[in-house]
Amino acid sequence: MDRDALLKRLDDLNAAALAGGGPARTERQHASGRMTARERLDALLDPGTFRELDRLKTHRCHDFGMEKQRVPGDGVVTGYGRVDGRLVYVFAQDFTVFGGSLSGAYAEKICKVMDMAGRNGAPLIGLNDSGGARIQEGVASLGGYADIFLRNTMYSGVVPQLSAIMGPCAGGAVYSPAITDFTVMVDKTSYMFVTGPEVIRTVTHEEVTKEELGGASTHNSRSGVAHFATPDEHACLALLRELLSFVPQNNMEEAPPRPTDDPPDRLCPSLDELVPMNPNKPYDIKELIAEVADDAHFLEVQADYAQNVVVGFLRLAGRSVGVVANQPAHLAGVLDINASLKAARFVRFCDAFNIPLLVVEDVPGFLPGTAQEFGGIIKHGAKLLYAFAEATVPKVTLITRKAYGGAYCVMNSKHIRADMNFAWPTAEIAVMGSDGAVNIIYRRELAKAEDPVARKAELVAEYRDKFANPYQAASLGYVDEVLRPRDTRARLIDAFGSLENKRDQNPARKHGNIPL
Repeated sequence: MDRDALLKRLDDLNAAALAGGGPARTERQHASGRMTARERLDALLDPGTFRELDRLKTHRCHDFGMEKQRVPGDGVVTGYGRVDGRLVYVFAQDFTVFGGSLSGAYAEKICKVMDMAGRNGAPLIGLNDSGGARIQEGVASLGGYADIFLRNTMYSGVVPQLSAIMGPCAGGAVYSPAITDFTVMVDKTSYMFVTGPEVIRTVTHEEVTKEELGGASTHNSRSGVAHFATPDEHACLALLRELLSFVPQNNMEEAPPRPTDDPPDRLCPSLDELVPMNPNKPYDIKELIAEVADDAHFLEVQADYAQNVVVGFLRLAGRSVGVVANQPAHLAGVLDINASLKAARFVRFCDAFNIPLLVVEDVPGFLPGTAQEFGGIIKHGAKLLYAFAEATVPKVTLITRKAYGGAYCVMNSKHIRADMNFAWPTAEIAVMGSDGAVNIIYRRELAKAEDPVARKAELVAEYRDKFANPYQAASLGYVDEVLRPRDTRARLIDAFGSLENKRDQNPARKHGNIPL
C-alpha cells in the first residue's frame, strides 16, 4: 500500500466518524430542535480548541448483526478543549448513531476522559442525549454504566462535574447526572426518568406524558433533580460556560477572579429602606443580593425549586462567592424539607471547591405541620446544619430581620464556626417571635388581665424592645457588628478579604455520617 492509499484510508475513517449516523439522521436531529454532538461541542468550547480522543473506537459486539454495523466513534464524542482559556474534558453523546445508546466501548471512552479530568485537575462536562443501554450488548452495557457511576463518585469533590440533558436520559443513565454537581435541562426537548410513561401505565395505571413525567419544568420546579432550565440548546451551552466561570478547576484551586469596575466601597442606600418596619410584611431578598453583587450580577441555582431559600453565585470585588439566603417573599422564608436539601447540597459544593459562603438570614423557623414532620424535617433540616458546621471555607452571615429558634442556629450561626456574623438594626434574634413568646411567658397574667388585648400589646412591645433586636446577641459576641444597611457591600468585601488566608480543618476521619 502506497503513502497516498494510507492517507486516504485515514481520511475515509475520519470522514465516517464525522458523519455520525449520516445525513438523514442528522436531519431528523435538527428537525427535533436538537444539535448534533459535534455542533454542541463547537458551541460550548472556545473556537479551535477541541481535541478529540478515541475517534476511531468501535464496539465489539458480534450478536444480532451488530458486527455489520460499526461506526467510528460508536455514538459518543470525547476529548478536551478550553472554556475561556481553561482546560475542560468533555463527552457528547451522539443520538444519530444507534440512538446514542451506550455500549462497553462507548463507556470506556467516557471513563477515559473522566480519569484524565481527575488526574489533570480539570472540570468534566457531559452532554447527554441517549436512548440508554445498548440492548444488544446486555450486561456489558450495564457494566459500562456502573464504571461511569464509580468515577462520578470518586471524582465528586475533586473536579467540578457538569451535566447537560439535551435529549432523552432514561433508566440507569439518569444516575450519572444525578451524582454530578449541576444538571442543566433544555425545555421541551430533554427529559429524565427512571421508568417511562409506558411502564408507569402498565404498573400503576397512571397516565402521564414524557414532558409531565421528566421534562425540564418538572425537574426544575417539582423534583429538584435539575438545577437549571434553558429555552434552547444554545442557551444551555452558554449557561454551562457562565457556570464554569464561578468555579475553580479542581478542589486544590480557587475560582478565577474576574475584573470589575464596580467600586468595592460602593454604598447601597436603597438597602436602608429594604426591610419593612412591619415584621410580618415580606420583601424580596434578591434585591439585596443584586445590590451588593459586582455589577448586580447573580447566577441563581434552582430558581424554581424550594423558593423559600435562594442559592447561587455572585462576585464581590471580582471573587466568586456562594450565597444562601432565606426568601421572605415566599413562605415567609421558613426552612422546610425541600429548602433544607437544596441549601445543604449547595453549601457542600461550595465547601468542596473552596468557594466562600455568604448567608443572608431572615428566617422565622421551620415550617410546621404533619406533612413536614412525617416527611422527616428533623432529618432533612439536620443536613443543612451538618453542611454548615462541616464547611471550612470562609463563612459570613448577615441577619437582616428574623433569626428565630433552631433555624437561627442552623443558618450559619457563630456557634457552628461562622467566621463573621453581621446584623442590620432591623434584626430580631430570639427563641421565637415576640407574639408567641408573650403568649407563653405571660399566659397566666394575660388570662387575669382586665383588658388582655391592650396588656398583650404592651408586653409584646416590651419583649420586642428587649429581645427582638441584634444588641443582646452583639453584647454576647454572637454578632460581630451591627451595620448600617448601606454599608453592607463594602463591609462584606472587607470581611471576605480578611478571610482569604483562612485555615481550618475537621478532625481526621474516613468521612462523617451526614443524616441522609
